[in-house]
Amino acid sequence: MNVPHPLLHTGPSVGFDQPFEMLAACHARMERSLDLLERLGRHLHDRGCDAQARSAATDVLRYFDIAAPLHHQDEELHVLPLLRERGKAGLAARLRADHQVMEHDWARLRPDLLAVVDGGLDAQALQAAVARWTQFAALYRRHLAAEEAMAFPVVAGGLTPMQQQAMGKEMAARRGATPLR
Repeated sequence: MNVPHPLLHTGPSVGFDQPFEMLAACHARMERSLDLLERLGRHLHDRGCDAQARSAATDVLRYFDIAAPLHHQDEELHVLPLLRERGKAGLAARLRADHQVMEHDWARLRPDLLAVVDGGLDAQALQAAVARWTQFAALYRRHLAAEEAMAFPVVAGGLTPMQQQAMGKEMAARRGATPLR
């Protein structure tokens, strides 16, 4: 980790008037945050808890404390019910269960990152933390892939432009933002 970590909130510029593109852009930001989390483990092992490590831990905390819960809420309010309506109740149940496990796992690894922000983890704690981070990232990546390959196409393809607009407005309102249209 010789170069500063990338900004977490860069990527495709989409608005709430394109809710499925917005969900996909969130997935891209999640992926970058997961990459940052994994690089952080290597950096801590190689260089210790320096300013760069503390900054990276702060960024990961910010993303998974604020953006990820809103994203899960978007999916649970707009994607999962439509999956159930379209005969994909098993997939909806699996994705909801993943959200619950990821929320539980986040609660378990969040203190690791807070410790990094506060100055570091000892070698033994770091080893256990990195194992948690790796498991968390693997589950998240499987989940994101399932949503993009199986859930979003089923749901997005059956929504009218007006339904997508309403979905986008609700997503924007949860964030205190204004939709583009």
